[in-house]
Amino acid sequence: MVRPVGRITRGTTGVNRLRRADRWICSLPAARLADALVVDLGFGASATTTLELFSRLNEVNPTASVLGLEINPERVELARAEFLAALEADARVLGRDVGAATAEGLRERVRFEVGGFELATPRKPAVVRAMNVLRQYDEGEVADVWRQLCGRLAPGGMLVEGTSNEIGRVASWITLSAAGPETFTIALKVDELGTDPIPAPSVVAERLPKALIHRNVPGERIHAALADLDAAWEASAGYASFGSAQRWAQTVAGMRSGGWPVLHWRERTRLGELTLPWSAVSPKQ
Repeated sequence: MVRPVGRITRGTTGVNRLRRADRWICSLPAARLADALVVDLGFGASATTTLELFSRLNEVNPTASVLGLEINPERVELARAEFLAALEADARVLGRDVGAATAEGLRERVRFEVGGFELATPRKPAVVRAMNVLRQYDEGEVADVWRQLCGRLAPGGMLVEGTSNEIGRVASWITLSAAGPETFTIALKVDELGTDPIPAPSVVAERLPKALIHRNVPGERIHAALADLDAAWEASAGYASFGSAQRWAQTVAGMRSGGWPVLHWRERTRLGELTLPWSAVSPKQ
């Protein structure tokens, strides 16, 4: 057996904590390939987020399988027990479209194993989700972990690495290919923007990926992006009477008119997302 690479993290998890990242993953072409393997790396203290990922992925790709990897063997055993209990109770807890599937078939498509950054998987994964994992590492370790994970991806595969708050209403992530980081995404619960939980878009500063969280200082690109995002939010205050969704849409439009190269804005703005090329926010050397 290959020795797992990495360190045991706090394992904090919760229902729907990663729903925004899952929505992004389900939109990736790599996740929609026939028989795609999607890895949930560092799933934490329960099977919850892995099973949620499978449920969401199954709606767009009924041939995909999900493998939860954890470096802590006790967490793996607990996740397996939770999965089997869910199957015995009602397979529909795993999604609307899997109720008719046999328990044996689902066991083939959802698995939990001991593993870490070495990604000792039965085949190369199409997508790796590593949320709230590297946040607990040092910034200087990030690039090496990225290289290790991306080096194990299937052709055209993607790594989604980032952070969310405990209830999943604020998140950000970096999407990487074998060539390296490609995009940076902010995802917010739009109908809470402008309220106490999310007073302004820059609240995401507390949930930036490890590669960026210590770079949110004057002179860095990510600091400029968040400052301009808040300025665009303030400038769109006149749209507040039409609802937070309209104000957010105007905020994203303001970023675009201010010269920021916003990607996927037509289809993703309504989801509370803002995506920029990695080059627009990457740390300065």
